[in-house]
Amino acid sequence: MMAFVRSALHMAVMVFTIIPYALLIVIASLCGARSDTLYRWAARWLRLSIDAARAIMGIRYQIQGLENLPDGATSPAILLVKHQSTYETFLMPAIMPHPIAYVFKKELLYVPFFGWAIGKLDMIHIDRSQRAKAFAKVVEQGQALLAKGVWVTMFPEGTRIARGQRGQYKSGGTRLAVATGAPVIAVAITSAKCWPRRAFIKHPGVVDVSIGKPIPSLGRDPDELMREVQDWIESEMQRLDPEAYAPKL
Repeated sequence: MMAFVRSALHMAVMVFTIIPYALLIVIASLCGARSDTLYRWAARWLRLSIDAARAIMGIRYQIQGLENLPDGATSPAILLVKHQSTYETFLMPAIMPHPIAYVFKKELLYVPFFGWAIGKLDMIHIDRSQRAKAFAKVVEQGQALLAKGVWVTMFPEGTRIARGQRGQYKSGGTRLAVATGAPVIAVAITSAKCWPRRAFIKHPGVVDVSIGKPIPSLGRDPDELMREVQDWIESEMQRLDPEAYAPKL
């Protein structure tokens, strides 16, 4: 019962705080605010949601591998992240030292307030029904963002995957890396221990985040590079959350 109450309270905090933040971002963008200013405001709301999850629901995170992130104001990187829940979509901008840009389906733009706000940010929204055009847009916008020091972030499994399971890894992220020459950084995260996919009720605990070493992309085959990313993420997930991967009796 308490888990339900805490989850409902956290949801209420997110719903009521997204409205002023989203309106601020939309209005400021119409008034000509800089993209980095809009991003900072969006990241503040995401950090607020993560902090509220800790304070209200007891969900904390711990990070390994921050030293693996590239140095330099404009050092490029493409982050390929394990996707188990909404938690990591909020957490990544809150913990990364660079602005990040998600690649996401355009349908999210129509979500009231949240979608209106992200539509004003330097993100890459695509029409999945037009694969060739969508990837060309990812490369074009990705190159421009990487040149500014914005790290392009993708979930190679494409959708949230249940705890202890592996989705089908798609090579869009590594194709972008090879096309731009940016290194790939794989990220494993055990968010489903506390925040299961498509679940309203969340549970207290620790979410482990592990950041891998940069993997050069120059001259690599995208499919072979994605297999390397997949192998690292999935082996790291088993190390971080062995209970989820234990053989079923």
